[in-house]
Amino acid sequence: MRETGLPCFKAYDIRGRVPDELDEELAYQIGLSYAAFVKPRKVAVGRDIRLSSPVIAAALIQGLIDSGVDVLDIGLCGTEMIYFAVPHFSLDGGVMVTASHNPPDYNGIKLVRQESIPISGDTGLFIVEKQILSKTLTPKPKKQGSTENKDIMMEYLPHILSFIAADALKSLKVVVNAGNGCAGPVLKALSHHLPVSLVMLNEKPDGTFPAGVPNPLLPENRKDTADAVRTHGADLGVAWDGDYDRCFFFDEKGEFIEGYYIVGLLAEALLRNRPGERILHDPRLVWNTIEIVREMSGIPLQCKTGHAFMKERMRKEQALYGGEMSAHHYFRDNFYCDSGMIPFLLIIGILSQKDEPLSSLVSSMQARYPVSGEINRAINDPDAVLEVISSRYQDGKKDFTDGLSIEYEKWRFNVRASNTEPLVRLNVETRLDRELLHEKTEEVLSLMT
Repeated sequence: MRETGLPCFKAYDIRGRVPDELDEELAYQIGLSYAAFVKPRKVAVGRDIRLSSPVIAAALIQGLIDSGVDVLDIGLCGTEMIYFAVPHFSLDGGVMVTASHNPPDYNGIKLVRQESIPISGDTGLFIVEKQILSKTLTPKPKKQGSTENKDIMMEYLPHILSFIAADALKSLKVVVNAGNGCAGPVLKALSHHLPVSLVMLNEKPDGTFPAGVPNPLLPENRKDTADAVRTHGADLGVAWDGDYDRCFFFDEKGEFIEGYYIVGLLAEALLRNRPGERILHDPRLVWNTIEIVREMSGIPLQCKTGHAFMKERMRKEQALYGGEMSAHHYFRDNFYCDSGMIPFLLIIGILSQKDEPLSSLVSSMQARYPVSGEINRAINDPDAVLEVISSRYQDGKKDFTDGLSIEYEKWRFNVRASNTEPLVRLNVETRLDRELLHEKTEEVLSLMT
């Protein structure tokens, strides 16, 4: 964790409490600094449904146009619509105002350059910050940019629908929980192009989040979707976070499916028609993905966790697909960017092709490689804890791609410090042994104090 600088500047994006850590004045400065750093002619700007997003976006846009930058304002949207708009309209960059799944009093900003290449701490985000702290940024009043408001839904929909054969889909019943975030309008638009029945929950965008902050990664936030699947006798349940760059799946019994197994399912489906392609995965949970990719004649490649790292490696390897257990899914044909809508469509396509329910499609994976689920512990000195764990398991095979991974014949685990919080995150998996899973999870947790 950094101890200096602006507190809202994180490793991957800008995110903080409004107005303490992010306000209109800082948003304006970010617009000026982004323009000075990227030197774009025209950029896309979008925003999520948070109550502070319109004013944050307006201030940021003002900073851009005061710097002589033209802005394509696409309004309320998901982050992936910015990722789509930049290459589709041949723009020089894009900015998304969102705090995704954070509490309502937070907001944030994600920055990309041409071709939707992310600007992270390693690739310029802290330069943007440094320029702001220098207090030398000035607008260019003689070179005012312009703003064009544009609804890009009609361009975006054909793109995401190109990943499936819509006319080959079965008439499935699917519960879709937009969480009062940005996914609702897209789901409504998609409903006119899919032969499936969508049971919509919390589809109206609402920055007060009446059903709670949309973060289905938290077990306590899954009940509404699970209950609706059972009540409606649905074939599938899907829930999104606020800016819908992540989607989470529930089987026909209303049981939550760990994102790890969805990675395996998508890798298998994509490799079926494209054997020999490269597939990226993160280091937290790996055995199931590696096994499936190799069985499908693909090439599994491990990459450090985080969208900036995944996208950079995806481009370098020209990988077909990259999946993280945290429900981020990246696609070469989506400009190497992550999407929460494309996996939703692909899973519907998989269920339409198979004569098995989702529970059956993942049951063998769950049995072969049971997992602990990600466990977080608040720890003041994460580095010291990782050193203790490394010393305890000296005889294991170690990997330092992201944090510390230690592997034995029948079990393995990954433990890593958060980039933004004093947290240590643990993931454990075993081969065919739930009892061993429980034993080893408790064993490692006992060291995380």
